Amino acid sequence: MRGFSLAAKYGSKSRIGIARGTRARSRQSERTEATRRKLLAAAERIFARDGFEAARLEDIAAGAGYTRGAFYANFGGKEEIFFALLEQWVRQRIDSVTAVLRRQKSPQQKLAALRKHYAAIAKDRRLVLISVEFKLFALRHHEAHARLRDRHRRIRAKWGELISELAQTLGRTLPVSNPAASACCLALAQGLLLEQLVDPKTLSERDVRHMLGLFFDSIFRGNAT
Repeated sequence: MRGFSLAAKYGSKSRIGIARGTRARSRQSERTEATRRKLLAAAERIFARDGFEAARLEDIAAGAGYTRGAFYANFGGKEEIFFALLEQWVRQRIDSVTAVLRRQKSPQQKLAALRKHYAAIAKDRRLVLISVEFKLFALRHHEAHARLRDRHRRIRAKWGELISELAQTLGRTLPVSNPAASACCLALAQGLLLEQLVDPKTLSERDVRHMLGLFFDSIFRGNAT
């Protein structure tokens, strides 16, 4: 009986120790995730304010309430945190449009919802400023260029899947490939928004939304299969 009691006693302590260790790792994981979120939010603000190349890691860290060491504990440098931002934006956009499409019943309703979502891209000034800034940087740096190109291809593939699924439901064939349609839609949105930021008197937000809608319609008009 004594042996059994000792086994039960130490077995209980072992389980308690494992449980405490699990809770400690969980809390550490939560703290790490919270730190990354704050650093990403600060990076987005600093990149939009100063530009990618002029942005300083110290300012990003300070903007999140941390030190330079805390930054490097989570990200390898400015390029790495930019790509983390890019992944976050894409995930949020895909999740958002997927949720919107799921709420629609008919293919026509899905098409109208996707059109509205696309036209709303014109409101995201911070994203276009950061994206254009980094693209210019990437074109001058081979490794960053290759990395950005690969990420963009994956992004376009995701958008292309949504476009392809909707086009098939509507019984239409797009005038270009799905990745090309995705690339054209995003490029036009960024280009028009950039022009609107340069000269809002010539090109208003309403003009941008209208032109994006017309382009969207021309892509999905396609040919009936």
